[in-house]
Amino acid sequence: MLHVSISDQIVTLLLSRPPVNAISEEWVRRFTSVLDDLDARSDWKVLHLRSDQKVFCAGADLAEVRGHIDAPNGPDRMYSYVAGIQRLYQRIEELPQVTLAEIGGAAMGGGLELALACDFRIAADGVKIGLPEVQLGLIPGGGGTQRLTRLCGRAVAARLILGAEVIEGTVARDLGVVQWTVPRAELAERALAVARRVATLPAAALACGKACIAAALAPGAGGYREELEATRRLLTNVETRRRVEAFFAGGAR
Repeated sequence: MLHVSISDQIVTLLLSRPPVNAISEEWVRRFTSVLDDLDARSDWKVLHLRSDQKVFCAGADLAEVRGHIDAPNGPDRMYSYVAGIQRLYQRIEELPQVTLAEIGGAAMGGGLELALACDFRIAADGVKIGLPEVQLGLIPGGGGTQRLTRLCGRAVAARLILGAEVIEGTVARDLGVVQWTVPRAELAERALAVARRVATLPAAALACGKACIAAALAPGAGGYREELEATRRLLTNVETRRRVEAFFAGGAR
């Protein structure tokens, strides 16, 4: 269902639940357990999500959703199910480490919401990407309405959510849903290159940068204070001081 490997300070989390990596309650529990295990480690800077199926993730487990809806307390069961997905995705979003979604196949519904919870998204040119829940009289409730709006603005969010439009990777790039697209044959190599580049950077600076970016989206002007406090903290960090001193030494030559 989920396979984890760690190399060169990159955690690769392989989504492997045939045939479409459907999101079930057990999937959420296992993903949460993986994050619990990673919390206890300090030997990684990047979480790289990818799939070994033809799709990245097709969203909710339809059989499980049907069971929830048909239950006498269907709305409450669905509320609990979606709340669990929301909690998981919020935890991914709030990780101090950098997260990367490699989208080599369709990312639909909850699958796209998973990618939206990551810092970076790189997709194959022709993959299908969308939030089609409105077609069923529902909404993308795993955080999709909020993250897509913050990421791309109201107009793009309305187009994809209210229009239930499914787009290709290159269109997603043009709209800002993903940062990069490449031919499918080059995707794995390019995604790994991004992960490796980030993994060479100082963990403390990455964490502070993420916190400041998050603060920029919060109400008020607290992000400026967050920048100042982060700068002060980093200037007491051993690795920061080493890198700054090396930079000045190189400039002096």
